Amino acid sequence: MRHDFGYFIREGAGNLFSHGFMSFAAVGITVACLLIMGTFSLVAYNAEMLLETLESEYEILAFVDDSYNSAQTKAVGEAIRKLDNVKSVEFITREEAMEAFEERSLDDYMRAHIEPDMFRDRYAVFVNDLNIVNQTAKAVRDVNGVGDVRVDEDIAGGFILVRNVAGAVSLALIAILLVVSVFIISNTIRLTTFDRRDEIAIMKMVGATNGFIRWPFVYEGFFLGLLSAVIAFGLQWLVYASVAKAIGAADTLRFLQVVPFHEIWKPVAASFGAAGLLIGVGGSLTAIRKFLQV
Repeated sequence: MRHDFGYFIREGAGNLFSHGFMSFAAVGITVACLLIMGTFSLVAYNAEMLLETLESEYEILAFVDDSYNSAQTKAVGEAIRKLDNVKSVEFITREEAMEAFEERSLDDYMRAHIEPDMFRDRYAVFVNDLNIVNQTAKAVRDVNGVGDVRVDEDIAGGFILVRNVAGAVSLALIAILLVVSVFIISNTIRLTTFDRRDEIAIMKMVGATNGFIRWPFVYEGFFLGLLSAVIAFGLQWLVYASVAKAIGAADTLRFLQVVPFHEIWKPVAASFGAAGLLIGVGGSLTAIRKFLQV
């Protein structure tokens, strides 16, 4: 028998229509699995981006010695900027510190009796790696001219813990969902293959090779996976856009920053396509293996 890939493709595509209900079931299940994986992955990605934003805003406050003049204060900032793990340094005058305090304070009495000389000039120090923020704070404290350092170790530790836990849980759940999806689609395609077991047995008896029998099923799985990926991607886009719009319109959720879908649609589409093809082709190969042992 001639290995005609045109024949394999036609057979694979034809099987989708000849087993309409089962094909519909396979596509529906695959779409559901892809949507679950996609939704969870996008939630995890947005959580990671939010954490990175919060981490980038995390600061160590270095208070300058009150006796230093402007030139000495500037030298302190340059010394801090040269330290390892320091991403950037922002100088805050005592007047600016007072204004920021007044904006946050709800006590009118305190606002009225606070004077600028009660504050000190300071540097807001932003770091590259929160894992070594304590070492960085110690290095900042050792800089000549730094009178005091304020660093919130609990917040830094919380960021690190949440990021690590979220990453581990995301990878584990995505891996589990992928395995479950392949298992489900394999069993769904196995049901369609069961109806053709006699046909497969006859083809084996007249000399058809396993490859010749297998390829139409591979293409069937390919088309099922591709069709499922396209449908799931479209639905994911609609769901994501709707949720992002709802979050943007809710006053209480404005602190949540949702990454616009048009910025991530390419990797999302590639991931859906790869996952859909892996589920479809992998499920087909797993399903057909038993029936080739005739």
